[in-house]
Amino acid sequence: MAVAVVVFSIDKTRGNLLLKILESDALKAKHIKTVFDLERTVSKHAPSIIIFDSKYHFSKNYTIVGTLRSKLPKSAIMVLCEPYMEHIFTDMGVRSDMCMADPLDPELILAKVREVYFIKNKSYLRLTTFLSIAYNLFTGDTKNPYLSFAKKVLLIFALITSLTIGGTGGFILWSISDLPKVQLLEQYTPLESSQIFSSNGESLAEVFVERRRFVPSYKIPEHVKKAFIAVEDIRFYKHFGIDIQRIVKAFIENMRAGTIVQGGSTITQQLAKMLFLKPEKSLSRKVKEIAIAFQIEGRYTKDEILSLYLNQAYFGSRTYGIEAASSTYFGKKTEDLTVADAALLAAIPKAPSTYSPFKEPQRSLSRRNTVIRLMYENGLITENKYKEALSEPIPKHVEKTRYKAPYFVEYIKGVLEQKYGDSLYTSGLKIYTTIDMNMQKTAEKAVEDAMEAFAKRGVKGVQAALLTVEIKTGEIKAMVGGTDFWETQFNRATQAMRQPGSSFKPFVYLAAFRYGFKPGDTIEDREVTYFQKRGEPWTPHNYTRKYYGTVTLKSALARSLNVATVSLANKVGMERVVESARLVGIKSVIHQRLPSALGASEVNLLELVCAYCAFSDGNLHEPISYKQIVNRYGLGVEEITPVIKPVLDNSTLEKMHEVLGAVVTEGTAQSAKSLNRVVYGKTGTTDDYADAWFVGFDDKYAVGVWVGRDDHTSIGDGEAGSKAALPLWIDFMKNISFQ
Repeated sequence: MAVAVVVFSIDKTRGNLLLKILESDALKAKHIKTVFDLERTVSKHAPSIIIFDSKYHFSKNYTIVGTLRSKLPKSAIMVLCEPYMEHIFTDMGVRSDMCMADPLDPELILAKVREVYFIKNKSYLRLTTFLSIAYNLFTGDTKNPYLSFAKKVLLIFALITSLTIGGTGGFILWSISDLPKVQLLEQYTPLESSQIFSSNGESLAEVFVERRRFVPSYKIPEHVKKAFIAVEDIRFYKHFGIDIQRIVKAFIENMRAGTIVQGGSTITQQLAKMLFLKPEKSLSRKVKEIAIAFQIEGRYTKDEILSLYLNQAYFGSRTYGIEAASSTYFGKKTEDLTVADAALLAAIPKAPSTYSPFKEPQRSLSRRNTVIRLMYENGLITENKYKEALSEPIPKHVEKTRYKAPYFVEYIKGVLEQKYGDSLYTSGLKIYTTIDMNMQKTAEKAVEDAMEAFAKRGVKGVQAALLTVEIKTGEIKAMVGGTDFWETQFNRATQAMRQPGSSFKPFVYLAAFRYGFKPGDTIEDREVTYFQKRGEPWTPHNYTRKYYGTVTLKSALARSLNVATVSLANKVGMERVVESARLVGIKSVIHQRLPSALGASEVNLLELVCAYCAFSDGNLHEPISYKQIVNRYGLGVEEITPVIKPVLDNSTLEKMHEVLGAVVTEGTAQSAKSLNRVVYGKTGTTDDYADAWFVGFDDKYAVGVWVGRDDHTSIGDGEAGSKAALPLWIDFMKNISFQ
């Protein structure tokens, strides 16, 4: 069966979201994930519109767009792409107004689809009438021509009347033959946005296709209900679904004006149209609307009908329902709205763009005051309330909401999409995360201060990431994935794969301790060339180019001696080093070659911090990002319990504490002694100062810091882990010491 719109998106979640957006406007759409399936589908039936989603189309082969344009000249092509990619598609002939920027904006996409679709498929009601009257009506006297003519006229009139009545009745019966069951309202579950909270219940973000929060009737104040009744349906409590008096009045006014200036639909009819009918204009749809309105009125109370209407109405700015609208325009709950607030919200649904206080403040104010006047004239508010409401200002435009802990929010959305798919955006879930907002703010401030310190010493354009995990539970308490999320959403705490440098060395010593070595055992720190099975001969060097001969393992790690560490890795065996790293949670590929002992294999900050948690308490830690999820009714959906798996025995753990403590007391991280408490950790620096690390822990938290540039170029001469990353770590740890 032919579809109106074809959606090409490699990503399942984005594809499903686009389908929901289109289906909410009663448009038939199909999601296609591969270029092969796309070509096969459009070759059979050319759709009106093809939506091409370039996100995650990693092949970067966009020539298919040009091919589609040439093969399907009658199909409109809409492209979802980053702004910097627009020129690629306009060069192929795609109009610039058909290139939509990420993130997905349902309102904008629907507006463009409607515009294109109805231009391409404009249809008009065609009425072909054929009247065939075959009669042999009379027998007998036909000599009187007047009588014969009169009989014919009467017969024709009777026949036309019968046909009209029968046709109208048949049309009505046909129109209502497929009416939906209004009992479905009792299972009505609208698309509702999900909310993400911090560990202490502070709202972090809202995720949605339609921004909507359901609010029960008893929480909607009477003056809010009265505002909508005043402007939409003043006889709401008197009519039975349709208002004959209002229809007649609207008809007269429209005839006088010569155009449609008033509508006759009641709130019940509007609800019927919202929930059960397609957005088409036809006589059949109007008949269905009236019939459904009768059914709704017969089954539900007026308050139930009004509550459903208020929770369903569209208020602009991708906002559906009175509760979401109250938050969007006033930052309030519905129960806290004033009379003036309620009047403004009642003014918007008629034309959300025209009466938006953010877009058209003067029109919005005028329309709001009209609603207030109608409330007063109809006796719904007192004179004092009327004057007070008129004096209140309308809300001013505010910047687009920037949610809190943005890198963490995007991370947890990715985690939950794997489990819940697009229902994450439509099911009204409440997600209680592990993030501690006090700690998160401290982390963000520490990164900000570090960037200022870099700028003062002439280092600009670097990025930083900071991650905190609670050792006892594995819960993520703070996450900063870059210096400015609103400039770049790439999360350097979870997505960036970087060489860890010397911060990987503890895994070499862990392998040694697991196989019988002790911190006091010695190793040679002398220049040696290693002949590997693959590649050129390799000679490691110490950072200072000084060599210390025979040294203890404790001293070798404290001073971060490269040559001694490689010598130890060679003795223990790189397969055991990799095995030990896997044991405590490193999941990235670690090559079984000696350069990996110095951090040549890439890892991400999250797995490195979780592995250091194991150095603290001997347990394997899977990172936990949320504690509990409840549904829209407050019933539990999922509850997370930390799973503790012991992986290191006490003897090995004590040895790791001894050598990692020495890094702080006598090694490369001595500045951390300023914290005046016991801490452990390891600095890390890669070739040409491209990456600077410090990962460490106290008795409660493991914290990792990375500093570098996205293009892997040098931070700057001398910007080692102890200089570029450790001060940021210390600053953060100082400010959480009393939390």
